Amino acid sequence: MKIILATHNRDKEKELQNSLQGINVEICSLFDFPEIGDIEETGTTLLENSLLKARTVFNITGIPTIADDTGLEVDFLDGAPGVYSARYAGNNVSYQDNVNKLLIELDGVPREKRKAKFRTVVTYIDKNDELWTEGHIDGIISENIIGDGGFGYDPIFFVPHIGKTFAELSSAEKNKISHRGIALQKLRKILINVLK
Repeated sequence: MKIILATHNRDKEKELQNSLQGINVEICSLFDFPEIGDIEETGTTLLENSLLKARTVFNITGIPTIADDTGLEVDFLDGAPGVYSARYAGNNVSYQDNVNKLLIELDGVPREKRKAKFRTVVTYIDKNDELWTEGHIDGIISENIIGDGGFGYDPIFFVPHIGKTFAELSSAEKNKISHRGIALQKLRKILINVLK
């Protein structure tokens, strides 16, 4: 069986593929379907965007599809950047641009007010099912960039019970505890039953 990962983000694609290892499926991504361009995320929630991407790809290809949407929610900023996390500093910007904007907005804000949550919604669609799972992890936005691994906001997302930012963790360590990892672990259990 073939499953499409509905993303043009190579970093996300890698995390999704790693989480699905061992399931008897052929994984492909939107890079294998150049006729499917960027899918505009017009939803106002993570679930809406995840469903939008999965439905769009499935409707075009007829191939079971997994999509996700992720948001970083900072308490001090009333949940921002949230659903706009990937384009917080504007469209077609780098990870670093988004990180810099967030650090500037939190400049001078004390540690106890820098609480944040990463949330991911992962959706699976095939001809019979439309399923979704969610994962989240609480953390703190650090005052500086720490670590050189990961991607996106990883260098400033500090996980207190680990004592490190996501960027200081190996991919395997991050995938065990991260918002996306948790959502994908839940989806993996569902897929094993769906694919029987």
